[in-house]
Amino acid sequence: MELSMSGGALRTFARCVTCLARVGSEVALQAHPAKLELHTLNSSRSAYASVSLARDFFDQYHLPASGHAASAPPSTPLQCSVLLKSVLAVLRTPPAALDRLAVSLPDPDAPKLQFILHCLNGVRKTYWIACSAESEVQTLALDRSRFPSHLVVRPRDLTRLLSNFQSSLQELTIIATDPAAGLPDAGGDVGGKAVELRSYNDPAKDDCDTRLHTQLWIDPAEEFMEYVHTGDPVDVTFGVKELKAFLTFCEACEVDIHLFFEKAGEPVLLVPRFALDDGSSSDFDATLLLSTMLVSQLIDSNVAQQPATSAQLAEEPRTGATPSPVPENVSNHTKIWSELSGIPSCGTGHHCSTPKSFEANREIQAQERNASASVLNHTSMLPRVINAPCKPPVADNANNTKVISANPRSQHHPSNWVGADDNDDDNEVDEELLVQTTPHYMD
Repeated sequence: MELSMSGGALRTFARCVTCLARVGSEVALQAHPAKLELHTLNSSRSAYASVSLARDFFDQYHLPASGHAASAPPSTPLQCSVLLKSVLAVLRTPPAALDRLAVSLPDPDAPKLQFILHCLNGVRKTYWIACSAESEVQTLALDRSRFPSHLVVRPRDLTRLLSNFQSSLQELTIIATDPAAGLPDAGGDVGGKAVELRSYNDPAKDDCDTRLHTQLWIDPAEEFMEYVHTGDPVDVTFGVKELKAFLTFCEACEVDIHLFFEKAGEPVLLVPRFALDDGSSSDFDATLLLSTMLVSQLIDSNVAQQPATSAQLAEEPRTGATPSPVPENVSNHTKIWSELSGIPSCGTGHHCSTPKSFEANREIQAQERNASASVLNHTSMLPRVINAPCKPPVADNANNTKVISANPRSQHHPSNWVGADDNDDDNEVDEELLVQTTPHYMD
């Protein structure tokens, strides 16, 4: 195989190699009698790119009749596979400084592919690139008429639309609706915009919620040169890296982008759209095939994972603020201290209502300070009850509480004590030595 190119064909060939290098790492060359094809596949097998160069594209294209291997049938094209990184190194010299480029494969089973650069200054550069031992050339042909929906957009317009998204975006979702069907909010901001571009962030990643989510509604009549879609809305999600590579290639070649799609899970096909014809008169053609996600973004799959509603959130603090059950042994002192503090209590030490205003508390405290003396007189008798030689009668705690509230002097009256008449003098001395303490709630 021997071929050579120069001028505009050499620049187009350099753009083709650059586009393929942004998709895959290895390029497979297939030499047919009428054309030369270059194929590449990315490592994850989610993107396939192909470039077809017609025989008229080259200044010289020679393929011997016996150009296939001896072990292969006559219909098998001559093929080899090389690393795109090595080809890019050969084309590092600017095409403007080159007179022509010659590529040759001396033998179908040759281990190396030869590149010869003829520079304008008379310098000749020769490169030998090793061929892969076992080249896997995979070709894919799709009928463009099988896709029910398609659109045509200028590269500069698509570049402007993609500039609204983050540069680190990896997947993009296109949602297409029927313009004739109309949208629910036709009078709003989205009315008449039948196409939506949406950034896709993988929900399985930890930083999915912190990433920027962008949605862009497009009017096909304003942004697209052609838009065809009928029926129910459909969406396709595919990679952005390969899309930008093909976008750069079409913009450099000054051709439009023709995008074919069907639904989620079906591949997306991108081809260059030439000005006035279907490309049959062009000497080169390109194809980019992208796989799409199986799950449609139109179906809300996160209903089960929605956060709790406001009503549920409002009920949670109520459950946590439920007072604890009232203990069986209710202390009477707890009731007294709660009443003196001016805050209603349930008898358990927990406040049952919202505290009153500052002025109301001051009035209540001023009224209850006068009654604190009588309360202290009763509490001052408690040491004598503790030192009493006899035990109080056994009864229920609830009954004791009722007796104390009905007759607070019944258990503290001196007539109920044993030997009360003999110890009157001692009691008087104790009463005189007793110092009444000021409660901690007093100012």
